[in-house]
Amino acid sequence: MNVHSIIAAAVAGSADTGGIRQVFLVACGGSLVDMYPAKYFLEAESTGLHCAMITANEFVHAAPRRLGRNSLAIVCSHGGNTPESVAAAALAKRRGATTVTLTHNNEADLRQHADHNIVYTWGNDSNVADNPMALILGLCVEILAQTEGYEHYAAFGQGLAQIDGVVSRARAKVAARCAAFAERYQHESLFYILSSGASYGHAYGFAICSLMEMQWLNAAPIHSGEYFHGPFEVTDRETPFILMMNEGRTRALDERARVFLQQYAEKVEIIDANELGIGILPPTVVEYFNPVLFYSVMCEYRAALATLRQHPLETRRYMGRVAY
Repeated sequence: MNVHSIIAAAVAGSADTGGIRQVFLVACGGSLVDMYPAKYFLEAESTGLHCAMITANEFVHAAPRRLGRNSLAIVCSHGGNTPESVAAAALAKRRGATTVTLTHNNEADLRQHADHNIVYTWGNDSNVADNPMALILGLCVEILAQTEGYEHYAAFGQGLAQIDGVVSRARAKVAARCAAFAERYQHESLFYILSSGASYGHAYGFAICSLMEMQWLNAAPIHSGEYFHGPFEVTDRETPFILMMNEGRTRALDERARVFLQQYAEKVEIIDANELGIGILPPTVVEYFNPVLFYSVMCEYRAALATLRQHPLETRRYMGRVAY
């Protein structure tokens, strides 16, 4: 069942109770990061739907009062057995919400609490349009289109058809840059990650997952729009900054940060979605695809850094190894 059919069934199933009024995006860690573009999209484009993105354990312990029969809960867990996410899906079901789950595991416990389930593809050989970030975004585009209407629906479909080619070309384009980045920054222990718009979620994700979890490095995300309201005071010529520059409405925020960083910092890595070719996508929807591109490109950066640091991305000292 594709995303259009899943949402059509969800809309039809809630019609007798007043339809879908709330969308809850629930997950942990990297899966939660994958939901940020969808949250940003609904907040930007919807006039009637309430959207909330909540980490799974908080969703369980402090469930929103409005969660109920007019809610759609989208719950994602890569392995499908994350206890917090399984509990969140179970709670949503008990409260009468329609649940859509996503996982890479066909035998996942998460599926037990799903009205609809998507088993997605994964890995460098998969199409990014079939990965969770794009799928969750697609689900939310369908929700909007089928409940309120979405004037750029066709343009979004065009973007989905184009993004894999953009990502493939961008990966090849950054190969040498990634090697140079790893060579320059292999001995650093702190990074600040900046971005805006739909990509702020990936600034957060690259910090907490790619650097903190996978490389045991200190890192913090900074919204480009908030950089000048406190964080820029730590800018110096010794601290590394990574700036992911979006194409679309919030590019001006990233440009402002770039100008300042290039004046007052020396260790600055700029990843520019426009320079990497995303500008071929329709301008009405391009901003929602920036993080899809950034995720794939930044995987190349983290892999190069891990290789030079001789710290494999799979290495853990706590996760899955001790009781927590």
